[in-house]
Amino acid sequence: MTSTLDTKTTDDAFLGGRLSLLQPRVGYRAGVDPVLLAAAVPAKSGQSLLDLGCGVGTAMLCLHARVAGLSLTGVEVQSRYADLARENAARNDAVATVYTNDLADLPAGLRAQQFDHVIANPPYFGRAAGTASRDPGRDTAFAGDTTLATWITTAAKRCAPKGTVTIIQKTSRLPELLAAMPATLGSRVVLPLAGRAGRDADRVIVQARQNGRAAFRLLAPLVLHQGGDHGADTPDYTSILSAILMNAAPLPLTS
Repeated sequence: MTSTLDTKTTDDAFLGGRLSLLQPRVGYRAGVDPVLLAAAVPAKSGQSLLDLGCGVGTAMLCLHARVAGLSLTGVEVQSRYADLARENAARNDAVATVYTNDLADLPAGLRAQQFDHVIANPPYFGRAAGTASRDPGRDTAFAGDTTLATWITTAAKRCAPKGTVTIIQKTSRLPELLAAMPATLGSRVVLPLAGRAGRDADRVIVQARQNGRAAFRLLAPLVLHQGGDHGADTPDYTSILSAILMNAAPLPLTS
């Protein structure tokens, strides 16, 4: 499928070439995080997924590449990214409904639905932190005007009984994230993500289950890179990361 925005986009391969995504040449561009987010979702064929703040569709389409037969829905406030998400779904043989809406103003039809799995990669910084980016896409992706609490409560409301909510976020915002979770989201699991062995984790993946009753679990950190530093201009991902990034391997958070 030919994009109408070819001069403003790049065509990037994910999952070892299984997935081809158009992204803005300038602005927010997806990296490892949405791929890890998708890998952590325990989805099964026939289930439904809601991706809040889906961007160009990276996370939900990575999950589509791993699990066939999912019902995909995305919400993205920026029309340029929402248009690319629709186009990316079509060019990767996925059927996805993408709404161009703010999380705080979802359409009535979507508010009436619940999903087996809800995922989100909320902005990593609060609006009060730092200086706004000159590029609207990057600014919304990394800060935005929607509070983290709104992201969490919206995810919880749209999650079906026994369904999961999975979120990736900066470690510094973990207390805020957990505090915003309603009591209905139980069986909470936190997976710290450390760049290298011996370093502090700067990101976390948090997963909770609607009406879950299992005890809280803090897992051992997942190390992303081999060695103590990046000594060569070649990828140095650990074997677990390579399997996820190149072969669409899952990242189970529960046994």
